[in-house]
Amino acid sequence: MANVGYYTEEGLQKLKDELQQLEVVERKKCTAAVAEAREKGDLSENAEYDAAREAQALLEVKIAKLKDVIANARLVDESQIDISKVSILTTVKIKNLKNNATMSYTLVAENEADLKSGKISVDSPIGKGLLGKRVGDKVDISVPAGVIPFEIVSISL
Repeated sequence: MANVGYYTEEGLQKLKDELQQLEVVERKKCTAAVAEAREKGDLSENAEYDAAREAQALLEVKIAKLKDVIANARLVDESQIDISKVSILTTVKIKNLKNNATMSYTLVAENEADLKSGKISVDSPIGKGLLGKRVGDKVDISVPAGVIPFEIVSISL
């Protein structure tokens, strides 16, 4: 069964651009590498040919997986997002109750996550722990460092 993924327009376009790059540019490079290695003689003892064929097979698997992700992608309509609770594409400001530090994260699909820009995956421990919560809710989230208590300060788009 295919996994449905939720993406922003920008995130889905990045996936499509990556697929285009793999199909048009990388596939040609792999084909050329296989042809070049084939010209070097006996294929039964040609390690370069074997390596080129393996790289080509891995590329085809990557392309197939990316096509599957795109086929099962669903765009999230920002106008339909309920900001009364934490959901995908909402920006949530949370307060760490252990050290009183506040952080702001936007919850996005796994492929769009980028901690440097404040985007965390809805599938991450913190993302999962925050989903469905409302302003003022307190939640204990298990992370690799232990359990951290958070309070939801605000939710916005």
